[in-house]
Amino acid sequence: MEEKFNRLLFIPIAAVLFLMIGYQYVCPADSNTCYFRSDEKGLFQRYSSGLELLYTEPEVDEDLPSKITSKFNFTERDLDRHVDFNIRGDDVMVFLHIQKTGGTTFGRHLVKNIELEQPCDCLAGQRKCTCHRPGKAESWLFSRFSTGWSCGLHADWTELTSCVPVVMNKRDKKSAPKSKRNFYYITMLRDPVSRYLSEWKHVQRGATWKTALHMCDGRPPTQDELPACYSGEDWTGVPLADFMSCPSNLANNRQVRMLADLSLVGCYNMSSVSELERGRVLLASAKANLRNMAFYGLTEFQRKTQYLFERTFGLRFIRAFTQINSTRAASVGISEKVRWRIEGLNALDVELYEYAKELFLRRYQYNRQKQHQEERLRRWQERQQRQRMHRTYLAQLWRLGGGGGGEEEEQEEAKVLEQVATTEDYSSQVVRW
Repeated sequence: MEEKFNRLLFIPIAAVLFLMIGYQYVCPADSNTCYFRSDEKGLFQRYSSGLELLYTEPEVDEDLPSKITSKFNFTERDLDRHVDFNIRGDDVMVFLHIQKTGGTTFGRHLVKNIELEQPCDCLAGQRKCTCHRPGKAESWLFSRFSTGWSCGLHADWTELTSCVPVVMNKRDKKSAPKSKRNFYYITMLRDPVSRYLSEWKHVQRGATWKTALHMCDGRPPTQDELPACYSGEDWTGVPLADFMSCPSNLANNRQVRMLADLSLVGCYNMSSVSELERGRVLLASAKANLRNMAFYGLTEFQRKTQYLFERTFGLRFIRAFTQINSTRAASVGISEKVRWRIEGLNALDVELYEYAKELFLRRYQYNRQKQHQEERLRRWQERQQRQRMHRTYLAQLWRLGGGGGGEEEEQEEAKVLEQVATTEDYSSQVVRW
C-alpha cells in the first residue's frame, strides 16, 4: 500500500519537475523570449533573430508601408532572387557603377565590408584591392575597386556584357570556350532628380568623365553622334540652366541609357530611329536588364539594400549600411518649375525608377515573409525536438522511480505522458500566439 502511495505521489512531483524544465526551455533566464508588459494584459512573446540570420530588423523609419501600391505585374520569379554564388569556382560578380548613385560607397562595401574566407587585400594608399578566390590567384569581383576600369570609365551594360568575359578570361588565363562562367551583374539606382542635381554639382566642380569610351557595336561614338557640351577643358562653374540646356548631355536619362542594350537603337546614332521609338525601346530594355540582374539596390534604402544583397548572395556584411541624407543634391534648393524641367529631361529615368522602386520593395517584402516562414519552421522543429527529449527524460525518470513491470504501472505512465503531451502542446500554442 505504501509503495503504491509513493508511486502515486511521484506522478505530480514528476509533472511539476517537467513543467519547470519545460519553462526553462521556452523562457530561458538569459533571454527575452517571454515577458510581461505592465500597460497591457496577457503574455507576450517575441523571438530573437538568432545567430544564423544575416540581417537585423530594419529601423522603424525604413519599415515598409502596410500595403505597397501596385502598378506593375511582377511574378514570383521576379521577386525570388537567390544566387548560388560559387566564389571558389568561376563565378564573377560584376558591378555596373552608374555615376552619382552611391556606387563609390557600395563599391567600398564590396571590397572592405564582406565577411569572406579570404578577405580582399586592400593596402593603404592604393585605390584597388586584390579580391582573390580562396586558394586561387583569380578575382571573383569585377569592379572599380578590384579590377579597376578595365572596360572603360563607368562602363555601361552594353560595354560590360561584351567586354567583361574577355577581360576576365585573359586575366585568369582561361579559355573562353572551355570555361563556362556565371557573370552576376549588380548595380545601384537613385531618385532621378537627386541624381541629376548631384551630377550637376560634380561637373560644376570640374568632373568630366571625358575618358569614358562609350563603346557600342565595336566602336565609340563619333563627334557628330555625341557632341561635347562645352568647349574648354571642363565645365567648371556651369549654371544649372546651362547644364539642362545641352541636348547631348549624358546626364539626361543616364540610368536608362547605362542599363539598356544600346545596339537595339543604333547605339549613339540618333537618326536610326525616331526619338519616341528610341525612348520606348531603351526603357523596355533597361527594365528587362534590371529585372534579370542578380541584384540591384536603391540609394534611398541602404539597410534594405544590405538585407537583399545578403539574402541574394548568401554573404554577410561586417558593418551595417548607413543612410546619409545630407548630400550635396539635398542642399540644392530648386523651384517647382525647375524640378518639373529636370523630371522632363529625365522622363525615362523617372519611369524606370518608379518600376525599380516597386520591384525592390516587393522583393524586400517577399524575402521578409519568406524569412519569417523559415523561422517559424525552425522553431516548430526545435519544439518537436524538445518534446521528444522531454518524453524520453520523463520515461527514464518514471523507471528510476520504480515504475514499469505491470499493467497498472504502464497505465499510470501513459497517463503521465498524456499529461506531458497536453502541457507541451499548450506551451507550443502559447509560443505561436
